[in-house]
Amino acid sequence: MSTRLPVRAFAISACAVLWLTLTGIQPMAAQEAPAPAREEATVHSKTLIDLYQEGGWVMHMIALTSIATLAVLSFCLVSLNKGRLMPGRVVTALNDALRAQDAAKAIAICNTTPSVLSTVIREALEKAGTGVTEYTKADLEAAAGESIFHEETRLMLWVNMLNAFAAVAPMIGLLGTVSGMIQSFEKLSAGAAKPSDFAGGIGEAMVGTAGGLLVAIPAMFAYFYFKNSLQSLMSEVARSASNLIGRFVTGAPQPAA
Repeated sequence: MSTRLPVRAFAISACAVLWLTLTGIQPMAAQEAPAPAREEATVHSKTLIDLYQEGGWVMHMIALTSIATLAVLSFCLVSLNKGRLMPGRVVTALNDALRAQDAAKAIAICNTTPSVLSTVIREALEKAGTGVTEYTKADLEAAAGESIFHEETRLMLWVNMLNAFAAVAPMIGLLGTVSGMIQSFEKLSAGAAKPSDFAGGIGEAMVGTAGGLLVAIPAMFAYFYFKNSLQSLMSEVARSASNLIGRFVTGAPQPAA
């Protein structure tokens, strides 16, 4: 009995020490854990309006550039598609009229349903007159090719505007970078030594650059996409115009009234 009591006392003492140690560590960890939380609570997450204001006056120019880019992008989405350049119903109606060599009806269809294909066929038929005896198929295709070139140039002006915005937006952001760095160096020359004194100028520099790139990168992708789409669509317009002109030349003549 005398030997068991010290063993039990030692075991109880060891358990007590272990329990006190564990319970002593956990409250300390619990007290130290909220410290970073309090520090994080002091960090203010910036909204888009805060970043816009931090970017300075160049953000107004970037905002105008982004609005213009969205406007041109919307125009390209609506206009540069097969349904607008060469509607299916127009192709069918012109096919029937030109197969019968009814130039007057074909011109009337082109005038009532304006499109790129309608413009190409109308200009070719106006040069051909009322029949095909004065112009060969090569002459008609040459007139149609000239009209296709003008129409593609007209539409390409809008696509090139996306390229212009993609090039101008980073330049505006770089202007904001230069403006922010000038502001920081002015404070440095005035004797400012705290990091917070330079935060405004550096923030203006970085936000302006980021804003310009956010406008330029999507505009550049849109430029290459619509450029390739326009070339593909105009190739289809040229092929459809050539087929219609071929039917006009080889079709059955319209009986005289």
